[in-house]
Amino acid sequence: MAFEIKKQAKAYDVCIIGSGAGGGMAAKVLAEAGLKVALLEAGPKYDPADPAQQTQLKWPYESPRRGASTTRPFGDFDAAYGGWEINGEPYTKKNGTQFDWFRSRMVGGRTNHWGRISLRFGPNDFKHHSLDGYGDDWPIGYDDVKPFYDRVDKMIGVFGSKEGIYNEPDGYFLPPPKPRLHELMVKRAGDKLGIPVIPSRLSILTRTVNKDRGACFYCSQCSRGCTVHADFSSSTVLIKPLMKSGNVDLYTNAMAREVLTDASGKATGVSYVDKTDLQEYQVSARVIVLAASACESARLLLNSKSSAHKNGLANSSGVVGKYLHDSTGASRGAYIPALMDRKRYNEDGVGGLHMYIPWWLDNKKLDFARGYHIEMGGGMPMPGYGFGFGIEGLQSKNPNPGNVTPGGYGASLKNEYRRYYGSTVGFAGRGEAIAREDNYCEIDPTVVDKWGIPVLRFNYTWSDHEIKQAKHMQDTFEQIIHEMGGIPIGTKAGEDKMYGLENPGRIIHEVGTTRMGDDPKRSVLNKFNQAHDVKNVFVVDGGAFVSQADKNPTWTILALALRASEYIVDELKKQNL
Repeated sequence: MAFEIKKQAKAYDVCIIGSGAGGGMAAKVLAEAGLKVALLEAGPKYDPADPAQQTQLKWPYESPRRGASTTRPFGDFDAAYGGWEINGEPYTKKNGTQFDWFRSRMVGGRTNHWGRISLRFGPNDFKHHSLDGYGDDWPIGYDDVKPFYDRVDKMIGVFGSKEGIYNEPDGYFLPPPKPRLHELMVKRAGDKLGIPVIPSRLSILTRTVNKDRGACFYCSQCSRGCTVHADFSSSTVLIKPLMKSGNVDLYTNAMAREVLTDASGKATGVSYVDKTDLQEYQVSARVIVLAASACESARLLLNSKSSAHKNGLANSSGVVGKYLHDSTGASRGAYIPALMDRKRYNEDGVGGLHMYIPWWLDNKKLDFARGYHIEMGGGMPMPGYGFGFGIEGLQSKNPNPGNVTPGGYGASLKNEYRRYYGSTVGFAGRGEAIAREDNYCEIDPTVVDKWGIPVLRFNYTWSDHEIKQAKHMQDTFEQIIHEMGGIPIGTKAGEDKMYGLENPGRIIHEVGTTRMGDDPKRSVLNKFNQAHDVKNVFVVDGGAFVSQADKNPTWTILALALRASEYIVDELKKQNL
């Protein structure tokens, strides 16, 4: 008996694959323009205000695992359905590659559990090749994107401060929260070292912007999803209110298999597997928008082969999957004796850093090409399972630790934890890697997932630029720690461990697999995120990036998705699609 593929009876103007930052923004713009939109998401619905899904304001002990990260990668109660490893959805690696691929399977995607660090790329970030000779320039510049950054700021809300730093552009900011004690100490150390420490820029509402969303009440649990929608998640801020329009049909648990095309090579719809009944369905649409994440969108294009697209859809250049790159990451913790025996008070704040360090140096004077920013953590958060400080290792390094006997049990151990609680800080660098053609993902020739869809195979290495950048991060961490009067925890990673450089993919900022450009032979998309080869196919996730910056990519994904979606509306009006 032949396998039957079921076709959805309704034909749409646009079919969007993925409901994260890019997909959510595209759905909002296109539906508000009056277009009929099919929004496909590989996971279930998610709304942290729904009592059945709410995990905010629960104690760790309310979980049978005490909040341990055994069922979700960031903790039992966190809004992260997915992970680097998903049962039945493998990916492979070659040539010793250590790439780790995070997949989010839920409405809103990764925007449910990200750090909400909402930084604009600066003028230099779009033209790095012209400045240092590495990689390629974008076909657009900051002035092209600035109006859309401005609108995203006002639409979603972001707190911050006007600093006037050229390559760290200011925006339209809500008031930032006050720094916590450990952040004030980092600020004082930075001032002495000539390192800028400024208020963070996070998409968390410190005051209300509309009737649908409340203001932050400082529970510091944004990673669990906000019950009043004070932080930005595509699921709650873009998609949930959009569903009232009647112009969007949301298909959940819909695992996209391929983009369908006609004999001329034009896209006609999407084939997907419904995870609930294991049947294959087809959705027809005039325009296809891929927003499934950089690697998943590349996978879809490469799996969408036909007589008109023998190397995969939109891949006449052979560039799909290439120039993959993730942010660099390295970290260090420290014990600060001045923070011992702290008075107890609530300093939870927002679910993230109140201050950060933007890139402050000139790479022309350094031995690596691109910069990084520094994020910091500390204070007195709610303890969870496995909570501790490595106190035993600190005692031998602290010449005057106080009258504390390491270890023990019972009342003495509890007292020791109380004394040290709040006395540790952490620093994490997040930097830019150079986009290279030899870092890529491709279709594995033999492996499929449990839905029968061919999986990705990764090839990735860090260059000397990224390794030297990580060394600079570690040196800077120690400078700041020393200036704070602190003691670094653990042993500083050396050259043999690439100075603690995280595996690519671990920072979850992967971009570049379907990059934009003016030359169809060296790029997949044009400057409006439109495929060179297929005019009615667009990619609005991080795959469009020519290069990453020393910033988190989400705000740029949102701005470019807004820009591309308005271009789609205009092109449809002109009957060009």
